[in-house]
Amino acid sequence: MLKYLKTLSAFAPGRIDFGVGRAPGGDHFSMYAMSEGRQPMLNNMYEKFETALQYISDQVPTEELYSRTMATPSGIKLPEAWLLGSSGNSAMKAGEMGVGYSFAQFFNGELSKEILDTYRINFIPTEFMDKPEINVSYMVTVAETEEEAEFQAGPQDISRLKLMKGEITQNITPEEAQEYPLTEMDRMRIQEARKLHLVGSAKDVAQQLRDEKEMYGFDEAMIVSIPHSQEKRLNVYRLLANELL
Repeated sequence: MLKYLKTLSAFAPGRIDFGVGRAPGGDHFSMYAMSEGRQPMLNNMYEKFETALQYISDQVPTEELYSRTMATPSGIKLPEAWLLGSSGNSAMKAGEMGVGYSFAQFFNGELSKEILDTYRINFIPTEFMDKPEINVSYMVTVAETEEEAEFQAGPQDISRLKLMKGEITQNITPEEAQEYPLTEMDRMRIQEARKLHLVGSAKDVAQQLRDEKEMYGFDEAMIVSIPHSQEKRLNVYRLLANELL
């Protein structure tokens, strides 16, 4: 994978980023399948990231397992490196490793100024990044009207609700979401989960993003938008671009 990353960075210098998360990247059964039934190693994610950074920067890793291999091509413009997080646990480590910090606000909605300050205070410049860089990822559904945005957000509300109940299913259509039977507790859960999902007119959501950038001091917002229709997804980005760019 690192060989392909470096090749892409050689072909498109300055346009390739390397982002890594601490989580194993799947549910229990997926993790075991990817490990071919063996117990996954989940307690050394930072060490793996450090090894990857050494490979990318043409260093020879000190660990014996990796010391006789290389990732080519060499001598390329280094991609920006980012550590992903969703709870703040990785903020200090991202700073100490001198990489960017990408916070997934749509995971649990726990972004705070303290988390980002922890990253900034502990930042040590490296060849990957000479100053702290922070981006925050939001899930967003906007439309021409607030009513249409609520309609398009329905499938994600139901998907999030099912996930809370331990169910993983295919997304349904907005029409199916409208007809989905909800208990009063379901409605309360959906309302609570809305802190993870910005829904409304493009103007209102764009202003909320500006306000949170001012409040928390991050450098960039990344938008995740997954309405059921591909055209509706593209429309979210068009509408937000008109408001923000």
